[in-house]
Amino acid sequence: MKQLALLSNLDALLIDMDGVVYRGDTPLPGAIDTVPTLQRLGIACAFVTNNTTLGAAGFQSKLAGMGIEVEANAVVTSAEATATYLGTIAAPGTRTCVVGERGLTDALETAGFVVSDDEAAFVVVGLDRAVTYDRLAKACLAIQRGARLIATNADASYPVEEGYLPGAGAILAALTTATRAEPTIIGKPKPALLEIALGRLGCTPDRAAMVGDQLDSDIQAGQAAGMRTIWVKSDVSRETADVTPDVTVETLAELLNLLEQSR
Repeated sequence: MKQLALLSNLDALLIDMDGVVYRGDTPLPGAIDTVPTLQRLGIACAFVTNNTTLGAAGFQSKLAGMGIEVEANAVVTSAEATATYLGTIAAPGTRTCVVGERGLTDALETAGFVVSDDEAAFVVVGLDRAVTYDRLAKACLAIQRGARLIATNADASYPVEEGYLPGAGAILAALTTATRAEPTIIGKPKPALLEIALGRLGCTPDRAAMVGDQLDSDIQAGQAAGMRTIWVKSDVSRETADVTPDVTVETLAELLNLLEQSR
């Protein structure tokens, strides 16, 4: 079977969280068994997410509340990837205007940046579930004064138990529409987030696979990073003719079963 052959020599999995491991605060089928099963099979794993509402420790706590025990170092967010990127082009102390939640501001401050609307050199945008017109207005004005627009991701929506809610990309769209600024996007489908996770695991892309539910984000990112790709085709996944995953499953539980068979 072709799928089993593709899974037979994997050393690591990078796993998206929203829509794969859980939806909202509800774990999805196979999620609780994922870490112990992979440990038993000798497959390393890290969890990668475009969601910037929490830091790695916050997501570790969220997973623990669902019975999924991981180290904080095994979680990589696009907030962390964005802070890493900014560190390559700007000095510590650089001012950044932020549209986002604590996970994003913490990552930037930890990297030495100053979160401030005054004389900001960058506007950094992530998911902000309490975004206001005033916050958007301040970001627009900063961009008009010359601040460079950086987006942690461009996901138009994110999954919860009831369906989809507006994501960071929806907020980004408001800013780009108002200012006509061209954003630099850091998270998936760009490969930077995955490359950080692979580095932590000490794994090369050819021995790893990206597991995600969004073809135009997770799967494209895996392909851009040179990895094999596994699409978890949930009832709210969106198909596209332009992206073809290597393996397709309905749930993590099905994937774990295939991994067992491939060993």
